[in-house]
Formats: sequence, C-alpha cells, structure tokens
Amino acid sequence: MAIKASLTPAHEVEADWLVVLVSDASDLKGNTRQVDEALGGMIRAAMKRGDFESKSQEVLPLYQTAGVAATNVAVVGLGPAEAIDVRGLRLSMLTGLRFCCTNIDQSVAMIVDDTVSSRLSVSQLAETFSDSVVSGPTDSDVYKAEFKRHPFIEATLCLADIADTEQALDAGAILGSACNVVKDLVNRTANDIFPQTFAACAAEIAEDCELECVILDETHLAAEKMGALLAVARGSEKPPRIVKLTYRGAGSDAQTVALVGKGVTFDSGGYSIKPTDSMISMKADMAGAATALGVISAVASLKLPVNLSVYLGLVENMISGSAYRLGDVVTARNGTTIEIHNTDAEGRLVLADVLSYAIDDGAAAVIDLATLTGACVVALGEEVTGIFANSDELSDRITGAASSTGEFFWSMPMHPHFEPLLKSDVADCKNVGPRWGGAVTAAKFLEKFVGDTPWVHLDIAGPSWADSATAWQDAGGTASCVRTLVEVFRRE
Repeated sequence: MAIKASLTPAHEVEADWLVVLVSDASDLKGNTRQVDEALGGMIRAAMKRGDFESKSQEVLPLYQTAGVAATNVAVVGLGPAEAIDVRGLRLSMLTGLRFCCTNIDQSVAMIVDDTVSSRLSVSQLAETFSDSVVSGPTDSDVYKAEFKRHPFIEATLCLADIADTEQALDAGAILGSACNVVKDLVNRTANDIFPQTFAACAAEIAEDCELECVILDETHLAAEKMGALLAVARGSEKPPRIVKLTYRGAGSDAQTVALVGKGVTFDSGGYSIKPTDSMISMKADMAGAATALGVISAVASLKLPVNLSVYLGLVENMISGSAYRLGDVVTARNGTTIEIHNTDAEGRLVLADVLSYAIDDGAAAVIDLATLTGACVVALGEEVTGIFANSDELSDRITGAASSTGEFFWSMPMHPHFEPLLKSDVADCKNVGPRWGGAVTAAKFLEKFVGDTPWVHLDIAGPSWADSATAWQDAGGTASCVRTLVEVFRRE
C-alpha cells in the first residue's frame, strides 16, 4: 500500500474517495472551502439544511460527484473544535476510512479542516492518518469467505506543509500494523490460537522483526518450578508455553524493561466454571500477551534506542480429571504457597510465575498486561485501563504517554489494608480476596511476586475487547494500550 502526503489541492487528487474532515466551528474557509467550491457548495448546503451537523463521526456521503477529481466524497464530522485532540481525530479518520473501504482496490485521499491544523502538528496528522489507513480496514470477520472491508491500495493526505511527514507516515504504518497483529490474534478462536500456535506466531514475528526468541515448553517450566502456571495448565490437553522475545536497541550496558503478558488462550473458569454468556468471548483472555507482542514488534520496527524483553505466559484453563481444584495448594516459582479459592482466578497464577521469571532474568522494571478482573470493568467501564503500581515514576510515564495517544488510563489504590484480605489459613496466601475491591486484591496478589522491582500492572479487561461495533471499529479485539506503551518507549 502506498501512503503519502501531498501538496496537491484535495479537489485535484484522483481517488475513489475523498474524505473531508470538518469541525463544528468550520465555516469552510481555506482548504475545505476549496473542496466545497469545486463541489458547487454541496457541503455548505447540506450544513444549512441540517443534513450534516459536523458531529463527531457523522458521515455525509456524496456519490459520483462532479467538480472534484475523486469519484466520491465522504464528509466526516470532527465535533466541537475546542475539543479536538488526537483521539477525536483518530476516531473521525477511522470512521471515514472504514466507510470508504467496503470495496476492493480502493484509493482514498483525505483533507482535514484548518481548525485541526491549528491544534495538532503536521506530524500528528500524518502519523494518525497512516495508522488509521492501515488499522481501519481490519475487522473481526477473520473466518468469513467474504470480508466486509478491504485494505486501500493508495492513500493520500493533503496538507499545506509536508515537511517532516515521511517519518511520521512510516511510524503510523508501523503502529497500525502492530495493532492489526493484536486484533488478529485476539479475534481468532481457541481451536486456532492455543499455547503452541500462539508461540509459533510469536516466533514468526520475532524472525520478521529480528528479535531473539526463546520458547519454554512444559519440561522447562517444570525445571523452573513454575508450579502456579503449571497448575492452571493441568486441565488442558494443550501444553503450556512461555515465550521470551528480546529486542536490544540500546546496547548491553543499558537496563532492560520487561513486558509480561497474560496469555490464557481460553478460560473456561475451571471448576469455578463460567456461565455461557461469560465464556463465549474467553478466546480473548490472551489479549495481554497479544498486546505485549504487538508492542515489541512496533518497538523493533521503529528501531527505538531501548532494551525490551517480552514474556508471554501461554496456557489454557480447562476442566478435566487432572485440572486443579478448589482448596488445592500450589507452590509458585518464588516459593510462595497459594491456596486456591477460585479456579477462575487463574490469570494471576500464570502472571505470578512469569513475573518472577522476568525479574530473575534481569528486568530493571516490569509492566504486565492482563485481562485480569471483571471488577476493574465494573469500576472503570469498558474503555479505561486500570493502573496498579508500586512505582509512581513508572506509572506517571504511562499516563504521560497516554496524554498524547488519547487512550484512557486511571490509577487505582494499592493501600496496605488490602493485603490481609488475601490471608490463608493453610498457605502463604489465597488466590482471591472477598468480592469487594476485587481488582485491587488481584493486583496486591501480583505484587507478592515483584519484590522491590519497579512494576506496573495494567488491567485491560475492559478496553481490550469491544462487545459491539461502532463507526470506527468492529466488535472484537481493539489493540488497546499498544500506542501508549510504544509511546512510553519512544520517550526514553
């Protein structure tokens, strides 16, 4: 796909579609006025009639238009001018691009009105455009014979200044591709993506991105004494794996940050079995591992000057005669004994051993990603990632990066009074606390396995999956957090 920025006036660009982004404060001066004049005033007439109000993600299609070089025009609303930011821009770009990519071999051009150009930099416009062009056509219909949307063959962003846009366009395409990796893995079913096949996908990406890749099978996991992870895996015929991917962009003397991803490729709940409605989307319980994989692929492709290791804990949580039971006591890699009070609280058991392994492997700081608790979704909703940390500095780096990517994060309490809620009468701890504060007690459980190492736990149970489609994305995997975590490493 060819993605470029051009000084050519938008109404002169030949394409199947011209997307025109307009804010509610726009009276179609400057760049968008040229397009409207070429159209004979069709946009202003529609606005005057009330057919188009420039609401965020509103679309006004104009087919077989005369006066412009493009065959069709899609006018897309940006919403209030004073509220336009990178997130709003991305959603409107995605809305317009997804509207235009329902046929194969389509080309598209885009122009953004001057109100956006005054609020966001040219590089932000270019990167967001390229990201949206690559990631927008991707949907969850990975198993259908006919797809709803198709990649563009050419995409042009019309700007008054294209200096320094080439690097931004390249970076956006890399981010969009990384998000597609995540969405594709999350949207595939558990009979397709299970520990061995996920590990094989990671190995392919490692080869493409020139990453070091080590895969630990069940024999290696037993030798590492990963009793918590292996307990979860016991009920499945699919043996567990840990994948370690390493990118060295900063030299051997620089510290290494670790990303740890929960990769439960299907979660039945075990003997604490989930109801059908809750189990149907549990192919997505590996979104943490998929996200970590997407992040390192982008970091490597961008050639960022950082050292990053990714650890993917891959298991299935199933029911069989060998599955772990309520009341069992298992021993984690660091020697902590854990009484099992809920077999559906399996992700924290997997992470316990993988966190311990990453820290002993030399990580100077650790960020874990996990679809860990429904309690976090109850607390923060479906679009906000919960941050739980023992390091304000590391947490602030994530929220700072999120301010420029438009993703939502919220810091949660980690007060000491939550600690006794995990007390067990027969072991060092139990794997769940009481009903209240469930997202926090899950994080306090993980904290037992990181020691003094700076650590952030990201509970992505809400934002990693969309239950229903919107104008800017399909239902299914969302690739939430990829852009923010890549931005963290870009700022190093």
